[in-house]
Amino acid sequence: MNATSGSRPVGALLLCRAEPAAVRPPAQLLREQLLLAPAGADWSVLVPEGKPWLHGGEPVERVVTGWATALAVSAASWPVLALWWDADRAGFILAAGFRRTVGYTWLADGTPVGEDEAMRTFAARLALDPVLDVQALEPLTEPDRDADARTRLVGLTAVLARVGLELPTGLTPGDSADRLRSVALAQGAEELEWSGWRDAVRAELDAVEGGRLGPYLRGPRARLLCAVQLGAGLPLFAWGLARRSGGWTTAGALLVGHGALGLVYDRLRGGSHEWAGGGSGP
Repeated sequence: MNATSGSRPVGALLLCRAEPAAVRPPAQLLREQLLLAPAGADWSVLVPEGKPWLHGGEPVERVVTGWATALAVSAASWPVLALWWDADRAGFILAAGFRRTVGYTWLADGTPVGEDEAMRTFAARLALDPVLDVQALEPLTEPDRDADARTRLVGLTAVLARVGLELPTGLTPGDSADRLRSVALAQGAEELEWSGWRDAVRAELDAVEGGRLGPYLRGPRARLLCAVQLGAGLPLFAWGLARRSGGWTTAGALLVGHGALGLVYDRLRGGSHEWAGGGSGP
C-alpha cells in the first residue's frame, strides 16, 4: 500500500556520466554540501547532504534543475541526470551541455504526466539503444496501478544499468535525504568541501587538461567557448536574481565565472608561451 502524501520523503540524486575525478571540480564550484561516489562504469552519483529546498523556499525540482544545468554547462562533455521526488510528484531532469533540459514527471501514485517525446529525447541524449532501451522505457510512460512514483524512478535506473549505471548498495531513489546521506557515507562516499576559488579552479583545469577537452582549453576555439559562456551566463544570472531563484542564479554565475576565467587563462598561457620562446625582436 502506498504511503500517504504527507509521509512521503523529499530528496534528490544527481547522476553524472563521468568518473568521480572529472565530476569533483565542477561539483565543488556549486559550493553545496554534496557527497560524491562512483556509480558504475563511467558514472558517478552526487548525494546532497543538505536540504536547500526546505530552507530556500524553492521546490526540490527547481533546485536540482539549477544544479544539473550548472554542472552540465561546466563539464560540456558529459550529461547530468537529476532524479527528484517530493510529497506529490517525482521525476527526472536531464541536462547536457548548452542544450535545453528535458524532463519527465509522475504523480505520487505513479500516474505519468510527462510527454512521450521527452522520454525519447532522454534516450537519444544518453545514447541508449533506439530499439531495445526505448522499448524498456515505454512502460514507464504507461498507466500501471501497481507502480508508484518511487517504483518508476527505480525502473528508470534499471534501464540505465544497460549503459553501466550501478548505484552504490542501498542508495535507492525515493528514500529520504537523511537515509541517502547515511547510506552514501557508509559506502565510502567522499564529502566535497569548498577549498576556495584558487584550488577549485586549479583542480578543474588539471582535470580538463588531462581529458579530451584539453586542446580546447587554449586558443581560438577556447576563446569562442568562453564568449558563448559569458553571453549565456550574464542574462541567466540576471534572470535568476530577478526571480530570486538560487538554482538559476548559481548556473548563471558559474557560466560567467567559467567564461571570464577561461579568457584570462588563455591570455596568461599565451603570454607564458611567448616568454618561454625567448625570442625578442631587434
